[in-house]
Amino acid sequence: MLKLNNLKSPKSAHKKKKIVGRGSGSGAGKTSGRGHKGQMSRSGKTIRPGFEGGQMPLIRRIPKRGFTSKFKTEYQIINLQTLNKCENNSTVSSKELLVLGVIHKLHVPVKILGKGKLTKKINIKAEKFSKTAQKAIEALGGKIEVIVKEKA
Repeated sequence: MLKLNNLKSPKSAHKKKKIVGRGSGSGAGKTSGRGHKGQMSRSGKTIRPGFEGGQMPLIRRIPKRGFTSKFKTEYQIINLQTLNKCENNSTVSSKELLVLGVIHKLHVPVKILGKGKLTKKINIKAEKFSKTAQKAIEALGGKIEVIVKEKA
């Protein structure tokens, strides 16, 4: 039986540290495996990520295309067929969707899309709706309410 008191790490899990600078007979004496001269042989050597020794770095060599907005809003997507998990004639908001396991984060806005077929009449509160989803919900007698969250 596997318990905390009898856990063991694999045989190769603990690698011994290479001992350097202990004479020429050790195989890692004198320069201690760093070679002769150069940037990597010095103490305190640090090279920032992406530095290529003065050569134009790859990140600057490749072409840049397009634009990414830092203000883009990411939505949690829910399709109509998923809303069939809700009870008939119920009012559904983010909290109810979180309890049902349809969404995973309460602070991220929700968008309802029109994929699939809705079979139940529900009143739903969300930040955004697609036009097809809006038509499908209202066709069954349900109501939609768009939530507008104020930005701090």
